Amino acid sequence: MIVFMTAIKFSNQQVANTFNLIADLLEIKGENIYKILAYRKVVDSLSEMSYEIYDVWQEGNLTSVPGVGKAIAEKIDELFTTGRLDFLEKLEAEVPPSLVELLKIPDIGPKKVSLFWRELGITNLSELDTAAKSGQLRDLPGMGIKSEAKVLAGLEALARRTDKIPLGKALPFAYELVKYLNTIPGVEKLDLAGSLRRMKATVGDLDLVVAIPDSSEIMDFFTSHPQVINVIGKGLVKSSVEFDNNIRAQLWAHPVDRFGTALQYATGSKNHNVRLRELALKQGLSLSDQSFLRQDGSELLCAIEEQVYSTLGLPFIPPELREDRGEVQAALEGKLPVLISREDFKSELHTHTTWSDGKLSIKEMALEAINRGLELLAITDHSVSLGIAGGLSIEDLVAQRREIEQVSNELEGRIRIIQGCEVEIRADGSLDYPDEVLARLDIVIASLHSGLRQPREQVTARLMNAIRNPHVDTIAHPTGRMIPSREGADLDMSVIMKAALENNVALEINSHPARLDLDDVHARKAIEMGILLTINTDAHSASDLDLINFGIATARRGWVEPEHVINTWSSDRLISWLETRK
Repeated sequence: MIVFMTAIKFSNQQVANTFNLIADLLEIKGENIYKILAYRKVVDSLSEMSYEIYDVWQEGNLTSVPGVGKAIAEKIDELFTTGRLDFLEKLEAEVPPSLVELLKIPDIGPKKVSLFWRELGITNLSELDTAAKSGQLRDLPGMGIKSEAKVLAGLEALARRTDKIPLGKALPFAYELVKYLNTIPGVEKLDLAGSLRRMKATVGDLDLVVAIPDSSEIMDFFTSHPQVINVIGKGLVKSSVEFDNNIRAQLWAHPVDRFGTALQYATGSKNHNVRLRELALKQGLSLSDQSFLRQDGSELLCAIEEQVYSTLGLPFIPPELREDRGEVQAALEGKLPVLISREDFKSELHTHTTWSDGKLSIKEMALEAINRGLELLAITDHSVSLGIAGGLSIEDLVAQRREIEQVSNELEGRIRIIQGCEVEIRADGSLDYPDEVLARLDIVIASLHSGLRQPREQVTARLMNAIRNPHVDTIAHPTGRMIPSREGADLDMSVIMKAALENNVALEINSHPARLDLDDVHARKAIEMGILLTINTDAHSASDLDLINFGIATARRGWVEPEHVINTWSSDRLISWLETRK
């Protein structure tokens, strides 16, 4: 049973978590699918609501919420009234709630979880691991040696999965906190810190640093945020809280004349800070979050971060580089990269429209691209075999080409629109369309969406086949990972990168925060080898086009400069490159 801190007011997320648990347990139990879907629909409604379900309950209007009928309204009422739910407690007595953890294993659904539980009494991940390793699963109905091996592989993948917060969830919430805290009078400076400021793909806790003369009011305000469910610690210098969305945050308060050292220290990374302290000691200084301390005991204060680096004889090192990957030495030698930025972008080369699974028409997507100052837009809807995404037939491609030409004429040269396709790499390594069809497209993106759990040799060979196809221009989100729920394919990236270089194929950094694929480490390796990159949003809607900043952050962490990325080229140069390749 989920334990709440209060029997009065629960957040939308807490109520959603309760009904999601009910749905999972009912599915494992084998209940009617329509009853399960009813709970799922309420979860979706709660997740999308911009107002509090608690307020709706107080007004007596629960049934006005999509998916909330009389029975579910009664359960919500019981939660708010008593702080518990009798139906869930009885369900948990029938179905061990620990079984829900098994649903996190790739390719394991409720029916298999139910099978393991009913036939072998397995109730948790540890018991399943023991049973799989001892060969107990293979003789179960519908299983076998291969299925048992897949369970073991799934358990290993789950063990590698991070418990940290995806950047796409952490950053928007952090911006909300900044906006919230900035309403307090006396705030002189306020900034994000930690791994979030360094824009890592996943982060632990959120760190914020504030400069304010008297911190008592802002600490009270921070710890009384309406979403706080647990005050871990509270003081005048540091306070820590936990929110109802499972995010923890720390707020650090410093005088404005010490803000620079405080922000630098709190941003990290730990190893980067060690390098700076070593450099300081060589100059007879001791560096802390408070100041530089001279040997005579006097202090050198830094109100801004730039002063910290200039005091050490260094240019400012962007936060994304502060991972102790040679950035301090590069700064000493004057060899820091001029990192790519949003202003460098001239094209978006991976978008989806209503022709497949996008929400905008070609014209609507083009207008959104124009509004963002782009010169060129590639329409790259899915290919035919990705049926779940409404993939295009060859005939559809012909009709789409006509529409692109029509929209281009209507927009009178305000943006250059080219036709491409995100072509599926099939399980056997072949591509969805024959070469003569691929040759007619302006740009061809190849990608993996299925068969990601194939053995390394097999999945690597599939991607190699695509890279070696003379019509393939870029590889989208190469590993296929989804943060935090799905591990990427076990690719031999050294082989993939060598092939990309030899065939002049660009590798994509997909900007969706659930992907960020290539990651920063492989992006840096790619540019060191001389491989071209492309940074795209994989946009399915207007707002998706703004995800480009996540891809740029990943590229900056990989030391990427504008010259490495084909999206920064003029439209003429880009078209020339594409035509030359064909």
